[in-house]
Amino acid sequence: MNTVAEKKLIGEGVHFERIRRITGYLVGTVDRFNNAKRAEVEDRVKHCNMRCGN
Repeated sequence: MNTVAEKKLIGEGVHFERIRRITGYLVGTVDRFNNAKRAEVEDRVKHCNMRCGN
């Protein structure tokens, strides 16, 4: 039997930075984007930051 202290959350310990859907692509970074795509990312309206719910 698992006690409360022994239970582990799904994904616990997995390194996760960020995944965004930008211009139809799932990306973590924009390193490989050309200047036009980078400008599109910069021009986007940001609706919420990482601490939005806090």
